[in-house]
Amino acid sequence: MPLPITLIRSSLFALLLGWAALLPVRAESPAANPRQTWQMLDYIAVDYAGAVQGGRVVAPSEYAEMQEFAGAVRTQLASLPATPKQPALLAQADRLAVAVATKAEPAQVAALARGLADDLLADYPIGAVPTSPPEPTRATALYAQQCAACHGPSGRGDGPAAAGLDPPPIAFTDADRAAQRTPLALYEVISQGVPGTGMASFAGLPDADRWALAFYVGSLAYSPQARADGEALWRKNADAHGRIPTLEALTRTREADLATSLPATQANAIVAYLRSRPQAVNEPVAGAGPLALARQRLADSQHAYAAGDIAQATTLALSAYLDGVEPIEPTLAARNTALLRDIETAMARYRTQLGRRTAPADIAAQATKINALFDRAEAVLQDSHTDTTTAFLGSFTILVREGLEALLIVIGMIAFLRKAERREVLPYVHAGWAGALLAGAVTWAAATYLVDISGANREVTEGVSALFAAAVLLSVGIWMHQKSLAGRWQHYLHAKLSAALSRRSAVFLFVLAFVAVYREVFETILFYIAMWSEQASAAILAGLVAGSVVLAAVAFWMLRVSKRLPIGRFFSISSILIAVLAVILVGKGIAALQEAGWVSQALVQAPRIEWLGMYPSWQSLLAQVVVAIAAVVGFIVNTRSAPVPAHSPKTQARGIDQ
Repeated sequence: MPLPITLIRSSLFALLLGWAALLPVRAESPAANPRQTWQMLDYIAVDYAGAVQGGRVVAPSEYAEMQEFAGAVRTQLASLPATPKQPALLAQADRLAVAVATKAEPAQVAALARGLADDLLADYPIGAVPTSPPEPTRATALYAQQCAACHGPSGRGDGPAAAGLDPPPIAFTDADRAAQRTPLALYEVISQGVPGTGMASFAGLPDADRWALAFYVGSLAYSPQARADGEALWRKNADAHGRIPTLEALTRTREADLATSLPATQANAIVAYLRSRPQAVNEPVAGAGPLALARQRLADSQHAYAAGDIAQATTLALSAYLDGVEPIEPTLAARNTALLRDIETAMARYRTQLGRRTAPADIAAQATKINALFDRAEAVLQDSHTDTTTAFLGSFTILVREGLEALLIVIGMIAFLRKAERREVLPYVHAGWAGALLAGAVTWAAATYLVDISGANREVTEGVSALFAAAVLLSVGIWMHQKSLAGRWQHYLHAKLSAALSRRSAVFLFVLAFVAVYREVFETILFYIAMWSEQASAAILAGLVAGSVVLAAVAFWMLRVSKRLPIGRFFSISSILIAVLAVILVGKGIAALQEAGWVSQALVQAPRIEWLGMYPSWQSLLAQVVVAIAAVVGFIVNTRSAPVPAHSPKTQARGIDQ
């Protein structure tokens, strides 16, 4: 049964290429190097104080390096792609170079360098943000292997190789220096190295390891007591949450800057805690409502928009929904589905307004509407009278809703192979869905004990896998429809399926089964993690069992019905069903990528029917229309190109019913 690999590949390529225009362009001009420019500015801001004091040069080699870096900053800025703000950046670079040349006070030079660095990031984003909260503890062994020889086992700069290095390696335990550095600065040094020193580039390490290492070395200057104090402060200090609202903000936060708005001891403790446990940035303030994080992100988004930072405002708005609302979605959906839909629509409209650069007054008015919906949602969530019932219904609904899509695809594949008498290929399909369940168990363990899977990453995974499955199903549906016409299925079975199935096609069946099932398992697991509570655990487990029974019954019924259908009719019905699934999945895929911020979103007055993949936006609806048209055109072409049967109607009917 050689599946139409060429057709599948062509359809997949066409679908992905067609939607590539909707994805943001993240490439950077090869000639531009804003990351290195930013790194040099950070280096000047931190190390100039060691070269000049009181208007006198105290370290000639260090001062020469500061002059060299100041000149290089000016040169690199001039070589970057032209933007409206580039002349202002060049003027700032000139002022910095003059300050260094005239041996200005360290505080003045640091302020000039940091101001220019911040403006550089705003005009030339370097895109260095961890995809998920780093795990500093995973870097312990890595530090011992790669860094301890120079920087010492405790980060004091006293490793066995330190004596032969000029300049000497940095002491990470230097509290004053640590207060001036950000995790982003440490990440850039680890990634690019420092020319003229013994610090080599570690760009060969995985990005997650470099971020973990950056947070680890950035925490070495802080005591265990400071981290413990910081944990207590972070859990109850709403002001601190407002100043470090996101993981991206944490990577760019200096203790010295935080100390300008908080007492120095509190700033020290909070930075100590967050650098040792970055995932805590997503934890709400203790005692706050279930939507506290969503409220905070929404408020921060308004502030960023008022300050003119549209990109940051959009990122925070996405986080408000993905990290603040989605975790409580299963429970709220079980209690008041209409309210949940109102919140989703209102927040989508808010993001659309940001993209259109609506007046701040209108942005504030929309945020007020969203907060009013949050008030209603928290009142619903705090009503404990229906906890058991809603937990059961939520658990049951989630499993059945997510499981049916995967079940339709997998059962369809199994029924097809049985009809085609290719049972020896079934192990590939069974291995695919079983492997997806195993991968789901690993995902559950990772999401529970190891890493915090962000909302954006979750939506990207779901969206990309849905588009892949939709492209494959569209091509398979058109192919099955072709084989259902005018006895073609008989010719196909006798002429093609009599030969051994190619290994490549069998592996493809495994991949399709794995992707189709893992997408649903991935989303289901994260929903269960979000809604789990000890009080309602029995009801949740009961819903899980009941949903599993329903899915098993549906699978049994589908397999039994498929056995009774004549193969020609089976092909015809399956082709239509698969095409419909492709339309549903492409709608869900685009919607997921919209929620992750990968695809723009233009709202339209249309119904929202999740089980059909229909969402009220032009992009998702247009994607479904395109796929539906492609399916219809494919079916029409198949019908018109079908040969006229040479058999009599009676013979033809007898052949089809065999």
